[in-house]
Amino acid sequence: MIDTTTWVGSVGLSAPVMTASGTAGHGAELARYLRPAELGAVVVKSMKAEAWPGNPSPRVHPTPAGMINSVGLQGQGIAHWLEHELPALIDTGATIVASIWGNSVADYAAAADALADAPHQVVAVEVNVSCPNLEDRSRMFAHAAAATAEVVSVTGGCGRPRWAKLSPNAADLPEIAIAASEAGAEAVVLTNTLLGMVIDVDRRRPVLGAGRGGVSGAAMHPVAVRAVYDVHEAAPQLPIIGVGGATTGADVVEFLLAGAAAVEVGTATFADPRAPRRILTEFEKWCERHDVSSVAELIGGAHG
Repeated sequence: MIDTTTWVGSVGLSAPVMTASGTAGHGAELARYLRPAELGAVVVKSMKAEAWPGNPSPRVHPTPAGMINSVGLQGQGIAHWLEHELPALIDTGATIVASIWGNSVADYAAAADALADAPHQVVAVEVNVSCPNLEDRSRMFAHAAAATAEVVSVTGGCGRPRWAKLSPNAADLPEIAIAASEAGAEAVVLTNTLLGMVIDVDRRRPVLGAGRGGVSGAAMHPVAVRAVYDVHEAAPQLPIIGVGGATTGADVVEFLLAGAAAVEVGTATFADPRAPRRILTEFEKWCERHDVSSVAELIGGAHG
């Protein structure tokens, strides 16, 4: 019998599989298909302090072994979530991770402060720094160590452990991960989507309303595994959550061996909302077949 508990910094999780932000709504929707309490955590969609309209449609388009999206982080704001969305998710018994974003450093501070009085079931805050920085010509915060550190440093008002969600498009990802840690992040989430575009050759225009988007799904899994491996190699004491194209229990094992302590499942839920529970079951069966008795036995195991 495997002990499925794992630790992400100071946060203990009952299982190493979570949902990924933006792929399961606000989480309670999944209760029709699985028991959210059986997952390590439900990570809700990224929120600003105030309402945000998102990007024009179309917002989602299939790609080979995945999808591309440009939803634009639409949402009603944190106050609305606390009052109208969170109670239903708490009723499922889920462990909850909030996710915040912004277009400026002040946006992130406001979002973090808005979560200060959130219920205790919200055990951590994922700081999504893979967003356009309007104070720096719309460059992503996550593409620069200094910008990432500045954002993380102002989000302590949430009063919870913070996980910095980084971008795979940065050439110096380990340096940025270390900067996030030094600024106060207990862990890093690796990774967000890859930059991409699909063009409709008949219309001769991009298929997404916003033109550009982010690629996710199985096709980017090796990219995410490489990101986890590189950051763990550079900073072996820094807790990592792996995310990117996990569709099977073996994918979870691969992330753990690369250095992750837990894994988020995202795009797979669009095809099968039961995917997070199925993948966790497959992981447990893999461990039984290979005489693995705990998650901790696997973390970083691919490193010499």
